[in-house]
Amino acid sequence: MELLVFGHAGARTLVFPTRMGRFYDYENWRLLDWAREHVDRGWLQLYCLDSVDAESLYNASVSPVERIRRHNAYEGYILEEVLPLTRSLNPNPALLAHGCSIGAYHAVNLAFRHPHLFQKVVAFSGRYDLTTPMGWFPDLFGGFYNQDIYFHTPSHFIPNLADSCRLEALRRMEIILAVGEDDAFRWDNQRLSQALWDKGVWHALHVLPGEAHSPHHWRRWIRDYL
Repeated sequence: MELLVFGHAGARTLVFPTRMGRFYDYENWRLLDWAREHVDRGWLQLYCLDSVDAESLYNASVSPVERIRRHNAYEGYILEEVLPLTRSLNPNPALLAHGCSIGAYHAVNLAFRHPHLFQKVVAFSGRYDLTTPMGWFPDLFGGFYNQDIYFHTPSHFIPNLADSCRLEALRRMEIILAVGEDDAFRWDNQRLSQALWDKGVWHALHVLPGEAHSPHHWRRWIRDYL
């Protein structure tokens, strides 16, 4: 697995790519330019990750069981390889998760599943329920559902979360969600937001004009929210 590291110090920030994206997209789409001051001043150190979406969530050639199994392996890679790497390069205890589109899903899903590890999550134009069709975006599991999918679906597991330690860790986390008012994922963001409020988890949900599901919009949001 390849990745890019930008910055010399600051909060360690995992940056997830968009759907079937690559580790260099954040830089190539000039999203990095809008975080440059934070990086150059030593406030953030970005770890731009690669994805296995084409082998997992979007791999229609294998069964849903194999898709979610591959996704679990990806999480294991982040926890067991990427995080130790970040700690070896940077002793800063602060850890952030950030992404756009399906990258927002990865960021939120990982941070909410392991809230004791993260201090902040910043997610743009995300979809947090991969089992429900939204606009032209299909159910990624074709109607199949099991426990693994449930526990990788923030819109599903947050409403039922009762573990007091995990809830307290979530309540300490800074959570920022942003989505366009015409985005097919808007209602899903609102649903997740309501589930967080129901659990006493403070957060910010920004609903912004237009569909706003493109690097052009994400650049400005990086400046305002990251």
